[in-house]
Amino acid sequence: MSCLTMRLGLRAIVCWFAAAALLSVASLGIAAAPAEKGEGKPRVGRFVPITLPITGQSSERARRAINRATETAKRQNAQLVLIVEFDVPRGQQDAGKGSDFAAAYSLADFLSSDALNGVQTVAYVPQPVQGHAVLPVIACQEIIMAKDATLGAAGIDERTLTATVRSAYGEIAGRRRTLSPAIVAGMLDPAVEVLAVATEQGQLYVTSDKLKELKQRHAAKEPEVIKRAGEQGEFSGSDLRHRGLIKYLADDRRDVARALELPATAIAPDPSLEGGWKPVRVDLKGPIRFESVNQVERMIKDQIEQNNVNFICLWIDSPGGSLVDAMRLANTLADLNPSKVFTVAYVPNEARGDAAVVALACDQLVVGPQAVLGGSGADEPTPDAIVAARQSIRDSLSKAKGRSWSLWAALIDPNLNVFRANRLGHVELFSEEELGSQPDRAKWQKGEMVTDRGRPLQLSGERAVEYDVANRIVDSFAQFKQAYGLEDDPALVEPGWADVLIRALASPGLAVLLLMIGFAGLYIELHSPGVGVGAFVALVCFLLFFWSHYLGGTAGWLQVTLFATGIACVLLEMFVFPGFGIFGLGGGAMILASIVLASQTFSGLPKNEYQLEQLETSLLTIAGAVVGVIAFGVLMRHRLPRSRWLGNMMLEPPAGDEAETIRRREALIDLHELEGARGATTTQLTPSGKARFGDLLVDVIADGEVIGRGATIEVVKVQGSRVLVREVPSEEPKVES
Repeated sequence: MSCLTMRLGLRAIVCWFAAAALLSVASLGIAAAPAEKGEGKPRVGRFVPITLPITGQSSERARRAINRATETAKRQNAQLVLIVEFDVPRGQQDAGKGSDFAAAYSLADFLSSDALNGVQTVAYVPQPVQGHAVLPVIACQEIIMAKDATLGAAGIDERTLTATVRSAYGEIAGRRRTLSPAIVAGMLDPAVEVLAVATEQGQLYVTSDKLKELKQRHAAKEPEVIKRAGEQGEFSGSDLRHRGLIKYLADDRRDVARALELPATAIAPDPSLEGGWKPVRVDLKGPIRFESVNQVERMIKDQIEQNNVNFICLWIDSPGGSLVDAMRLANTLADLNPSKVFTVAYVPNEARGDAAVVALACDQLVVGPQAVLGGSGADEPTPDAIVAARQSIRDSLSKAKGRSWSLWAALIDPNLNVFRANRLGHVELFSEEELGSQPDRAKWQKGEMVTDRGRPLQLSGERAVEYDVANRIVDSFAQFKQAYGLEDDPALVEPGWADVLIRALASPGLAVLLLMIGFAGLYIELHSPGVGVGAFVALVCFLLFFWSHYLGGTAGWLQVTLFATGIACVLLEMFVFPGFGIFGLGGGAMILASIVLASQTFSGLPKNEYQLEQLETSLLTIAGAVVGVIAFGVLMRHRLPRSRWLGNMMLEPPAGDEAETIRRREALIDLHELEGARGATTTQLTPSGKARFGDLLVDVIADGEVIGRGATIEVVKVQGSRVLVREVPSEEPKVES
């Protein structure tokens, strides 16, 4: 018995070890299986937009981008989530119509091939797609659509559906089965009728000619016609979602990221997937002002148009400034085509106040460990400016960049409360307004507040990454380059000589000098015969003033027209309608208004401190120019006539005993006897000046025209001491009084 017991005990021990070994092997197999599918690896989202219609060139470009994305994911040992967006150019009505069949099939075959094993492929259809562009959509493992987007009418470009075309659609549909082959057949051929049949295995879809065969295999209920014969087979996103044929609806890229459980920052378009980076660096340093924003916008535009760059590093180190101008730059960055130009904001130190709005308008944001985002900035924006900025962020910027508008706006809005919200383990940052707009509002649970009421949100570098505001933290620019695969420093785009000249000429000091010299030139011209140096100098100065402000973005045709019209009105008052009346007052007002409007970034009354400062600067510029012209005029009147070289430009005024004698004579003399008398001008009459009648030197006024020096004149009318004269044509004989 003891031996038998021992044998049984040994057998039990052996079986136990065998079972343990088998369990170990099984557990290892189970553990290894997910690894083969990519589970346990970090998930990386890559966005590949395809512009419709599909051509051979766009198909090949998409393949190159997908190959580069898969290679990058392999190097990073990450599972790739490939999001293919089928983008329709703005204004195009036929969404995808005209796509080349061969190119579309080639791309669909690639997307459904073994080359992409381990890659999760997702087709995103934000707008209607038809024609052969349907092929690569159904070749993806999943389809995400906007609620109102439609998919179908695949055969719209074919007069006759050939066997090759039918076979291609059947092959791709059968390979992926993302959509039922029957539905795909209905999308391709208007003559096909598609039925939905409830069976013991659930809802099945068949064409009408296959219904009998289906009923032989399954217990089927009465079928529902979902696509009639003779109709184009198109299905909306909401319809496909209602039938369970697609899992998710998404109005924008942020919704796509949420559906795929990816951070919003993970699906930014990456133009380097189509080729190598062509990087440049543009600096935005110091306070944000109108001039600095104009300069940055101009440099970015020039680099894109002239050098075809596809990577822009916007180095921001700013305390903020003008919220209005920051929003203008943010909208410019958001309007760039993300599939062609990739923008990254690099903030090593600070992007306070409205500078943070600019940083978040880029495709990605990289910060330093001690960086500061948002909070109080250099200027305090007005409530109206904050409301306008928040609306722009909510309605356009956040949708373009796939970010939470609440967190974005909270960086400048002290009265916006933002809190954590949790939905099945997925955390977002919302305000009450944004949370209320979520389609699945009831599934979200409110959490802790992240803002302090009465103060705009301020984030550190680490907190920015935690909230998915920033993509990564780097200790240096060298790490920044390494993160984006930049071997050399991006070329620093610096202001050219034109930018330097424009900013210098538009500065308050030089603007005052230009206006002062310009008006002084006009003064000289009006006191000297003919069109000479004064008019030329005035023309050059006013041209430089408005040119610099036009290129600086503060002056336009309105300001130039106002100035020119004002000058014309003043000249009319002087030469055509003597006196100081409506033309003189109106012209002077238009001149002042044109200079004020050309010197500031806004129209109308100032609405915040920044605009008030600009108005003060404009008024000081005009005041400085007026004071300078008065001083210059006094100096010229007393010094220029005595100058050895320039004395002929202006007649020296009478002085001493001569001036006193003239004054007494003019006070006592009765000039009515001069009516009809003829004499000669001693100065140019513009319209006033002096003329000699015999031995009598008299102040006269020309009757509606400029009369040159030495011309023969005739007294038309005398009113007190006011002598009105006209020029006597040269052919009339000269008669001395």
